[in-house]
Amino acid sequence: MKHDRSSLGMFSTLATLLILGVSIAQPAHGFSLTGVGGKLGLSTPSDFDGAAEVGVHAEFEQPGTQLHLLPSLLYWNVDHVRDLSPNLDVCYHFSPQGTVSPYLGGGLGLHFVRDTRSDQGSTDLGMNLIGGLQFPSSTNRYFIEGRYTASDITQVAVLGGVTFPIR
Repeated sequence: MKHDRSSLGMFSTLATLLILGVSIAQPAHGFSLTGVGGKLGLSTPSDFDGAAEVGVHAEFEQPGTQLHLLPSLLYWNVDHVRDLSPNLDVCYHFSPQGTVSPYLGGGLGLHFVRDTRSDQGSTDLGMNLIGGLQFPSSTNRYFIEGRYTASDITQVAVLGGVTFPIR
């Protein structure tokens, strides 16, 4: 669980540019909370067996755009190692709300990794890349997404979930 400072610096720079680009390209309207939900799936952290991953999320939308802010909290535990990670992702939906929509996004997360056998832990910054498909229903929004996280423990995950609208 060693830090690779050059990779971390590159990811931090890319994430900062992404956030700046989103904020400059959009009108100065606030984001409003439009839903909350959960997700469940399979994660394959590097150097470990596959692990079940669970999470909760909130969804914020900016009026008049197809941008969504997605703060989330994800957790996995495998081989006596666990990761609890708060994340802030930005996603762009290619179709308007209420239709089946593919989306792409990215963001940053903090990874609080703990090895319970050696009683050692670390806190690492990670960069997230996300791609998914959202399926609206008459009451909720369902989704399936692929997620790649570049951090000290690289992770690839496939998650499915539901967002309960708040209006």
